Amino acid sequence: MHKRRNVRFGHDAGDPAYVFAALGDATRLGLVSRLCDRGPASITTLAADFAISRQAITKHLRMMQNCGLLHSSRHGRERIWQLNEKRVQEVRHYLELISREWDNALERLRSFVEQ
Repeated sequence: MHKRRNVRFGHDAGDPAYVFAALGDATRLGLVSRLCDRGPASITTLAADFAISRQAITKHLRMMQNCGLLHSSRHGRERIWQLNEKRVQEVRHYLELISREWDNALERLRSFVEQ
């Protein structure tokens, strides 16, 4: 698989940190939530849910496409955007690892405080 490098951030687009950086923006997080809740959609449909231009929506979608979180396909004159399920599962797995680490750290802290 060809890995893209993000020149602006200087790291590999396959790096989970790039996905989290992308999701750190409220609009991009909202777009992902919208795609999770209602499935694939065109830019026009997505833009209807946000108070920003279609061009701004496109810019956000392309950034998430660059980190592998979304992909698009052309249907007639429209481009339909959807989540890349494999990438979502990779990110979910990474979050589960982080969650376990936090649970372990909190358990160690609790044990220390109770001693």
